[in-house]
Amino acid sequence: MPNNATPSRAMPGEKPAFASSADLGEKTISFDEIGRGVYAYTAEGDPNTGVVIGDDSVLVFDAQATPRMAETVIERVRKVTDKPIHHVVLSHYHAVRVLGAPAYGAREIICSDVARDMIVERGEQDKASEIGRFPRLFQGADSIRPGLTWPSMTFSAEASVWLGTREVRLMKLGRGHTAGDIVAWIPDAQVSFAGDLVEYGATPYCGDAHFTDWPQTLDNLSALGSAAMVPGRGAALTSAAMVADGVKGTRAFLSDLFEAVKINAAAGRSLRETFERVHATLKPAYGDWVIFEHCLPFNVSRAYDEANGLDHPRIWTDERDRQMWIDLRG
Repeated sequence: MPNNATPSRAMPGEKPAFASSADLGEKTISFDEIGRGVYAYTAEGDPNTGVVIGDDSVLVFDAQATPRMAETVIERVRKVTDKPIHHVVLSHYHAVRVLGAPAYGAREIICSDVARDMIVERGEQDKASEIGRFPRLFQGADSIRPGLTWPSMTFSAEASVWLGTREVRLMKLGRGHTAGDIVAWIPDAQVSFAGDLVEYGATPYCGDAHFTDWPQTLDNLSALGSAAMVPGRGAALTSAAMVADGVKGTRAFLSDLFEAVKINAAAGRSLRETFERVHATLKPAYGDWVIFEHCLPFNVSRAYDEANGLDHPRIWTDERDRQMWIDLRG
């Protein structure tokens, strides 16, 4: 599995910088057609965006973190079509995916019912948390107005958006990266947009995850039979074999992480000791994946909670983030 970005590393004996606060390097953007009129906006492991050009309008899947960041997507779209962007779809509630939505001037902003509930419950906390963790992804944070992004339309299980005669089918296939994840399926191109349910050469972020459910959700996604896929992070998956590889890698990471955490939790080890042991176990196989060092403390913390019976993820705040980092990496 390729890795096109260089993860930040601490020197021997040096404490790692908080999350991705030290990751300041710009990434090379790619905008590739992976099906007829279906594009993948990718940036070497930064958050991806999917684009569908229909008969009369455009749909964007995942909006980027700020309106200024969204303008980089709009610039690419305008190189291939002058059709208006009528729909923005949010795969889940995380700030890095949603706060750029106002830049598109869309008629509809769409997410699942559960994702909207999570914006209500924890959107403000998540916004502050994510900006602190990864400031480079929030270029132009002062352009985020009036604040949180709110959907104009939600659905519970499945909904179709018609771009003229072209269908984009939105589906909630189960809990995984969050409780509110959705995917997009473009039937006439056999292409899916997976959001952060699938990553490719990038570490899944699991701070709001449901580890027990995620594998079945991946099975449901695989059943679509995608000929190509836009994952949440990493290169576009341009063949069925690459799609299978992306799903397999994501599944392996989740399984290896959760099994290691469960073993340590069952042995009565503290969160700190569990993290240290899991880090040592996973680093040989996954240490070169994008944002591995960033994600793992959050991932182990959530997995430890779920292993100890907490189904509903605790809310991450900027204060909780930094205290956890001190506790596990200090």
